Amino acid sequence: MKRTQHALTTLIKVVTCAILALGAVAQDKKVDPSGTWTWTVPGRNGGPDRKSTLKLKLEGDKLTGTLSAPGRGGQNNDTEIADGKIKGDEISFAVTREFQGNKVTTKYNGKVSGDSIKGKAAFERNGEAQSRDWEAKREAEKK
Repeated sequence: MKRTQHALTTLIKVVTCAILALGAVAQDKKVDPSGTWTWTVPGRNGGPDRKSTLKLKLEGDKLTGTLSAPGRGGQNNDTEIADGKIKGDEISFAVTREFQGNKVTTKYNGKVSGDSIKGKAAFERNGEAQSRDWEAKREAEKK
């Protein structure tokens, strides 16, 4: 009886250690949002869709990159992201652009899931806080 009890206790200890080890491995797995991400938003007043391209690079816990989006006249404007952060699978960053002498900051946050980021972009327009959903897809690396 003691032998069975000892074997059962040992088995419980081994299983508990295995579960804890697997949990630690799963928690240590970091999401890497590095790469090129794209998304499209409808154009204003029935105009053509506007494609945005986000290039991200993760170095340690620092998230850097640029956002390229069409400006007036159709040419793309590249803007460095600021305050890039990652915590688990959540990312956030801000982009500040200047339009007709006014600086406009858009704060992006999102959740990375595989080759997709879904989140919100928050900004102020005419003194009112507004937000918009955004969903980006990671482009396959060109070889």
